[in-house]
Amino acid sequence: MSSGLTFTLDKLTYGGDALGKLPAPLSGASGRAVFVPFALPGETVRARIVEEKRGHARAELIEVLEPSPERIAPKCKHFFTPLSAAAGGGEGPGVGSCGGCHYQHMTYAAQLRAKEAILRDQLERIGHIENPPIKPIAVSPLEWNYRNHMQFHLTEAGKLGFVRSGDGLRSSRSLLAISECHLPEPALNALWPQLEFEPGSGLARVSLRLGADKEVMLILESNDPNPPELEIEADISVVHLYAEDAVVLAGEDHILIEVLGRPFRVSAGSFFQVNTVMAGKMVEHLLTNLPLSLTNTLLDVYCGVGLFSAFLAPRVKRLTGIESSPSACEDFTVNLDEFENVELYEAPAEDVFPVLRTHPNIMLVDPPRAGLHRDVMDAILTMKPGTLAYVSCDPSTLGRDAARLIAGGYRLKQVTPFDLFPQTYHIESISFFEAT
Repeated sequence: MSSGLTFTLDKLTYGGDALGKLPAPLSGASGRAVFVPFALPGETVRARIVEEKRGHARAELIEVLEPSPERIAPKCKHFFTPLSAAAGGGEGPGVGSCGGCHYQHMTYAAQLRAKEAILRDQLERIGHIENPPIKPIAVSPLEWNYRNHMQFHLTEAGKLGFVRSGDGLRSSRSLLAISECHLPEPALNALWPQLEFEPGSGLARVSLRLGADKEVMLILESNDPNPPELEIEADISVVHLYAEDAVVLAGEDHILIEVLGRPFRVSAGSFFQVNTVMAGKMVEHLLTNLPLSLTNTLLDVYCGVGLFSAFLAPRVKRLTGIESSPSACEDFTVNLDEFENVELYEAPAEDVFPVLRTHPNIMLVDPPRAGLHRDVMDAILTMKPGTLAYVSCDPSTLGRDAARLIAGGYRLKQVTPFDLFPQTYHIESISFFEAT
């Protein structure tokens, strides 16, 4: 076993890794960049190189020689344990480490500072925005047990688990069976350890969702159109998903999730924010900062089940939603049935814009992690609504899209990060752009 290299780390990067430079004799006079998962800025570590590229390397943490004052003991036994500590117990050097959390080894205050700094770095480096107008991060009132939705993989033995952290390698996809998790809401945490599946069940993924009044839905995803045989003792809904087909095995085909006192129908195949309280904070932020009036029209692109639309529709003259997911469109129709000033296009956004008849004053976009489709971006710059609100779940694609928007005649007014995912590197944010 290699004794590893010793070096000091400088900062956290998007993705959860700490960035440092390899010793000059090994990497050239300037020092080659090295990424180390589960390390912290300012720490001197001993690590082993596990992957080398032309411009950088990835390493596996062996030992923390000089720890950061922000380092704390992780709450979960499945969180990464360095090699030097593994001899005394624990899961080992990433080999037995769950990849669901990335920041359990740092204080929550440090997590928040890191996310603000990473968002700033992405906007400056990728978006080429000097001194981006970033507001203080919106803090989650719950650091633990905040998720209303958990997705598990099944090991070959039929145990619930997550993808391992990967021994420092992005390509590793082996699974780790788990016996504890501190992210689900308490009602889900009480249920998931009771689930048992036969080996070779053919299920690709198992999900649990929690709704209002502790309503629970179990979602079974597979590549087989035939649902598995189950014995259900708990009073929950069970749905089998194959492609876009949903078969109800028990209970209902949807649950109700309540945000700011308003219930939302959410079907098994539909997306919804996993942190219910923070979803409410995002809604309130949009209501406060958008120039809403009964003379304005609003276009909600990637509108999902209508979380934002339901609160915005009564405050504008006309609201148009665009969504490609069939189940989300069905939910949207139910959730906004009371409004006569709402219409919905069920198709990919890039296909809708060429036939869109409305010319909105305000546009809200909530794209997937990949950011805005190029055709959607072109359409926005052609249509050029006065105000654009951009809900982002990836600061790197936000930086890329912000650069194009600014080059196309927009000014970035403000960006507010929202910590929907404590203990992880994920950063949600809402940006407001104004046409110049």
